[in-house]
Amino acid sequence: MKKQYKFESLDCANCAAKMEAAIQKVDGVTSASVNFMAQKLTLDADENRLEEILKECVRICKKVEPHCGLQV
Repeated sequence: MKKQYKFESLDCANCAAKMEAAIQKVDGVTSASVNFMAQKLTLDADENRLEEILKECVRICKKVEPHCGLQV
């Protein structure tokens, strides 16, 4: 299932690339793309585990950029 989510306060293109790489490694994620200019995450993931996957995505984003948020 492919969905888009909006970032809050994503300030760094390099951090966006780090987030994308880490999210792509999450179990259940088919593909992930972080667009720094649009401030969006496009996520294709297992629909049955989406809530768990999103929690992990939020954790990854906070680890890379502590003040950054993801609207889920």
